Amino acid sequence: MLSAAHRLRRRGDFATAIRTGRRAGRGPLVVHLAEPVPVDRAPGPAVRVGFVIPKAVGGAVVRNLVRRRLRHLVRDRLDRVPAGDLVIRALPGAADRGYAQLAADLDAALAAALARRARPPRGGTRR
Repeated sequence: MLSAAHRLRRRGDFATAIRTGRRAGRGPLVVHLAEPVPVDRAPGPAVRVGFVIPKAVGGAVVRNLVRRRLRHLVRDRLDRVPAGDLVIRALPGAADRGYAQLAADLDAALAAALARRARPPRGGTRR
């Protein structure tokens, strides 16, 4: 279980992370990793995590099962995630994945988002 301080709760925080964050998808998961904005946030945990599990994943029981699995997986990986907000969006195939498969998908998606974050911006100008 994630502590309350590590959870994204407000709609605006979700929207900002999705709109401005680095996106990477692997399997039935898409992660959005956003840098922290120091003006908006009071001192607190370095990483906040939110989950988006749409009805397309399944009924309420299935969605909550996927959310619990992802929450547990993320808790063990908090030390690998840089400061900022992380939103994890599950796609319909997430309900069919086992715990180990979700863990592998999450690790791959986080690695891809971190690799995109580490790349220097492209040079040159657009005309």
